[in-house]
Amino acid sequence: MSDPQYERYVALGDSQTEGLCDGDESTGYRGWADRLAEHLAELNPDIRYANLAVRGSVAADIRRQQLEPALAMLPDLATVVAGMNDLLRPSFDADEVAGEIEAMFAALTEAGARVATITFPNIGEIVPLARPLLPRVIALNARIDQAAARHGVTVLETYHHSVTTDQRLWSPDRLHASPLGHSLIAAGMADALGLPGSTATWSEPLPQPDERSTLGTAATELRWMATFFGPWVGRRIRGRSSADGRTAKRPELTPLR
Repeated sequence: MSDPQYERYVALGDSQTEGLCDGDESTGYRGWADRLAEHLAELNPDIRYANLAVRGSVAADIRRQQLEPALAMLPDLATVVAGMNDLLRPSFDADEVAGEIEAMFAALTEAGARVATITFPNIGEIVPLARPLLPRVIALNARIDQAAARHGVTVLETYHHSVTTDQRLWSPDRLHASPLGHSLIAAGMADALGLPGSTATWSEPLPQPDERSTLGTAATELRWMATFFGPWVGRRIRGRSSADGRTAKRPELTPLR
């Protein structure tokens, strides 16, 4: 059986798929989906790629705003990554969020696309203050796995790989991957899809970092609360989202080269 050569790749999602913290507003964001598209282009230089992801989107936003345009592009490969913004909201309902994600799985696979997704890492190891959210992560991951199995969707599993909680894979806000993190996600997705040239080395632990002092760790947590968590709560109180006024960075299928 020959290796697949994808011709039309469409990425659906939120800020992680958009590529936040892998680049900046002036130079543009790259991100794991762009990196995966670059890998695909090495296998098929004629591939076209669209990235419909918009930061701040919850799963219902992604289904409502991105699914129809994605289907119109007739993708033979689509990635759907959603749910993190839902996890952080007081009204989170795992069944409801998973239902939105499964609806996208169903529509895209029925249209003939190969679909891939990602489960969420152990956020309690990334952000200690977020440990109370771990039951939500576990519940949503289980439902994503079940929905994926029902529709033949490829899953990049992250929760059980310790490397995914390494602080070096995360930006200072600890909500978005660092450039290294985006690189490893792309490598992991290529491995999950079985792309030529991919390996499982992405999941190997990084060399041990220097130990931080307890005081340094506490100071880091306080800085994180003041710099990132506080403003996020403020936006929620004001009913605002980082998605407000945003559009997809790559709304049409275009060649990479």
